[in-house]
Amino acid sequence: MRPISRLARHSGALAKGVGVGLAGLGMTAMLAGMPGSVAGASTHGKTAKLSPPAILQKGELQFCSTIATPPVEYYTKNHKATGTDVGLGSAIAHQLGLKPVWLNTGFTTIIPSLQAGHCDLIMSDLYIKPTRLKVVNFIPYMYASESVVVKKGNPDHITGMNMSLCGKSVAANFSTTAVEDAQAQSAACTKAGKKSITITQFKTPIAALQQVALGRADSFATTTEDGAYYMAQRKGTYQFAGKAYGKILAGIAVNKGDAKLEAAVTKALKTLFHNHTYNKIFKKFGLAQEELAKPMKAQS
Repeated sequence: MRPISRLARHSGALAKGVGVGLAGLGMTAMLAGMPGSVAGASTHGKTAKLSPPAILQKGELQFCSTIATPPVEYYTKNHKATGTDVGLGSAIAHQLGLKPVWLNTGFTTIIPSLQAGHCDLIMSDLYIKPTRLKVVNFIPYMYASESVVVKKGNPDHITGMNMSLCGKSVAANFSTTAVEDAQAQSAACTKAGKKSITITQFKTPIAALQQVALGRADSFATTTEDGAYYMAQRKGTYQFAGKAYGKILAGIAVNKGDAKLEAAVTKALKTLFHNHTYNKIFKKFGLAQEELAKPMKAQS
């Protein structure tokens, strides 16, 4: 894809072409109707280090995020955006002397929204994949992985997404990587002459996890982030079965050609590593196991 100038995006010139697709039809209206949460408005008196056209709006750093996946990003009961992504993204904005603005954006349209100039960055536990690197650049900031959750005490002696699940049952969210993993593992079980895995899909992680609590499912397959969050909510009820698997980098997405913004965010994130803000945010939300050991270069 040809690099697109931010001035062109800001003027709405991307409503057609460059693969925007889903963003072109009413995306502005959709975002306008969604809650825009400003997390941590204070910038501690710092002078803004970026201004338009490097960013869309003077004094603000706007994030597209699907705010529905605790503990990475979610709303509190008071409808305030929070989570590791929100905490870290807001800290980056403050480091740049800008006010963080969080736009709740549907996941299937989140990259087109960035391309169309509805936000400056995507911060939504977005996995860095080759297909995505063709259209946006990424600044790595955490790992993401999958895990298997079972009842405390692990009565069925499950050790992860492996042969220990043969003949057992797995609950998972619809159309997730966890479902694909369980299906692949079930095929491996039958190929080895063992019983297949019974896989049941649910609309929400809470509904899937409840099956384990009720004894209707032997395990819950999900992201490690989700598992850690719900185990913290119901302490003493669940535990991880074995180690996390399928570890992959997640990154802050920035439009190709936005070199100034990419460089500024990369530098701000590096500062947050060195002053330990990064580590404190991940520990606060129980995701220390998903931290990077050190800052990483942007990927394009």
